[in-house]
Amino acid sequence: MLTVSNISVAYGAISALREITFNVEKGEIVTLIGANGAGKTTTLKCISGLIKPRQGEILFEGKKIDRLPAHQITKMGIVQVPEGRKPFVDLTVWENLLLGAFNRPKNEIATALERVFNSFPRLRERLHQRAGTLSGGELQMMAMARGLIANPKLLMLDEPSMGLSPLLVREIFSIIREINRAGTSILLVEQNAFMALKVAHRAYVLETGRIVLSGTASDLIEHPKVKAAYLGE
Repeated sequence: MLTVSNISVAYGAISALREITFNVEKGEIVTLIGANGAGKTTTLKCISGLIKPRQGEILFEGKKIDRLPAHQITKMGIVQVPEGRKPFVDLTVWENLLLGAFNRPKNEIATALERVFNSFPRLRERLHQRAGTLSGGELQMMAMARGLIANPKLLMLDEPSMGLSPLLVREIFSIIREINRAGTSILLVEQNAFMALKVAHRAYVLETGRIVLSGTASDLIEHPKVKAAYLGE
């Protein structure tokens, strides 16, 4: 589905990604784990067209996308839920969700909203509430729902657990698993390596812009280096 080949990205003289290569197959959850500054968010921005790579190529369903503008990539079915949730705080939950449906035909929006409410029933209760009054967990649910309503083939999630309580983290990751089981492929960027590896099929470890480890999530969760660096063992 998605193939990232030898991608390098630099901000001026500072190298952010160094010839990284990975793939996401249809139906998978693939996670990128690593410390702050490892290049995880830069990778997602590169895939979604917000940053252009210095070298390498990105293919989605066999089509080269690394030089396409972001709106065309979104129309192809890649949707990114950014770090920090990025709500429109003065709009209601309903209005925020409709912004995610801008590419959908009008006759599909009601069905798309119902699917979202099945995954995020709490949002139905908050539908006419201003987004700026929601809790952190509700904002994350709304951000994910806004991405989901666009009917993505590949949903890219950037730090969905950031700032949430352990109880809400478990709830968010349970929803991620449900979304995947319903047929959406997921590329997950996450600092909570333990939870990410628990839900993912495969994983890649990024350090200072390079992929230093890769494998099945079940293998990496037992890897001594991963345990020492990311799992506190």
